[in-house]
Amino acid sequence: MSTGPWYKRLPFIHSRLGRLVVGLNIVSLLILLGGAMAVNELQKGLVNAYKDSLTSQAHLIGHLMAAVATGDGPEAYLDPLYANRVLSDFIPPDQRARLFDADGNLLSDSYVVSENVDVHKLPLARKPGDPAPDDRSQVRAERRAEGRKELQLEVQTALKGTEVEQVRHDERGKNVVSVSIPIRRVRTVLGVLTLERGDLDRIVADQRKAMIPFALVALCVSLASSVILHFLITRPIQRLSAAADSVRANQTRAISLPDLEERKDEIGGLARSIESMTATLWRRMEEIDRFAADVAHEIKNPLTSIRSALETLKLVKDDSAKERLMGVVNQDVHRIDRLITDISNASRLDAELSRDTPRRVEVGGLLDDIVSLYQQSLKPAEAGVAFARDANPAFVSGREGPLGQVFRNVIDNARSFSPQGGTVRVRLSRRADPLRPLLLTVEDDGPGIPEENLETIFQRFYTSRPKGTSFGRNSGLGLSISRQIIEAHRGLIWAENRKDADGQVTGARFSIALPEA
Repeated sequence: MSTGPWYKRLPFIHSRLGRLVVGLNIVSLLILLGGAMAVNELQKGLVNAYKDSLTSQAHLIGHLMAAVATGDGPEAYLDPLYANRVLSDFIPPDQRARLFDADGNLLSDSYVVSENVDVHKLPLARKPGDPAPDDRSQVRAERRAEGRKELQLEVQTALKGTEVEQVRHDERGKNVVSVSIPIRRVRTVLGVLTLERGDLDRIVADQRKAMIPFALVALCVSLASSVILHFLITRPIQRLSAAADSVRANQTRAISLPDLEERKDEIGGLARSIESMTATLWRRMEEIDRFAADVAHEIKNPLTSIRSALETLKLVKDDSAKERLMGVVNQDVHRIDRLITDISNASRLDAELSRDTPRRVEVGGLLDDIVSLYQQSLKPAEAGVAFARDANPAFVSGREGPLGQVFRNVIDNARSFSPQGGTVRVRLSRRADPLRPLLLTVEDDGPGIPEENLETIFQRFYTSRPKGTSFGRNSGLGLSISRQIIEAHRGLIWAENRKDADGQVTGARFSIALPEA
């Protein structure tokens, strides 16, 4: 379970393209959120400022009216004429003040006593035959009724001695900041003064218009991010797709896009992977072509020999000569059979290695079983096999079948070069290499391997043999298959000659180094 910071476990954190996509989207989102929050905060601050201003103004005017109210004690009342004069002198044009008596009746309205004219834009005149516009009089009437109801509730609350500050609708359905305070003389509530300011919607609308640049900037950022992502992701992927189609159409041998391969993000990694994949596929196809050519060549040789022997057989009268020719035919038939078997094994090797699941294989036990089979089936004049080990146990991660095939191929090769009655020595040991500590050696007492052929013997169909050794009993694929299997197990295989103190070759040694499980 991961123990790092939570943000390190997010899937896009370790992706440059992922971070770029998320970052660009977050920037555009933050721009919009910043503009929206600015408008909201402005609206809240504006409402609070209006409430404070209207409350201070209402207290000042309310004290003034209470001080000059007519009468004393419970008989005191507000003078409508004086109230009209005060409202006309002290209320600015952008505000509206209304004075209500102790029963909630309207005494004075600044809109009535002031010289301001409330202007409303009339709709355009209709031409003859034009359809009538939608009748919204019912909607306007409902809004006016709702505004009057809210005002009545506010006045009734203030008449009970409670100051009211709120945002409500006026008679035209617009939002207004309203403050209502009770006017007292001593402890008697003489009436209610209501101040309201109705330009809140206009100011908020102006601020929303001011948000348009934010929205445009966010839109530009989004468009820019889309263009950037197009050039950074979409176009490179399209180029990779076109290059892959070109390879598929056999117009090119491999994908090569240097400008994409130099990128340090996932697109660069994808380009490098596809180039490596196509190059590997082409190498594999070339190997298959060469393999097919080699197979044709190797099969053609014994077939030519068989055809020649059969044609000669018709002309030969001597029975001993016929027997020798039939021996040649029989030998070439066995050679073709061995060749076809090894070719079949080689063709199935890749599929078997990719299909099988690696398991822990005890190499010492596997070699014990293989060597014991050689010892049990040993025939006179054949080379024997001896096994020694000083690594116990020795586990590798791999596939038991292919590894056993490698060991048998190497041992069979050593036995074919060993003199009659000789011994092939197999030894399993450890070495100091931390990557491939397990070492298997197979030694024989044969003529050795020419120095120039120590590497070429692992090539396909290599069958060159020194004088005195049997020829035609091997296909030349065994060591090639063995190297392929060992490399699939992340190991190494190589050949060398054993020499005595005088530098004379005394035999060959095959070594296999494998990583330990």
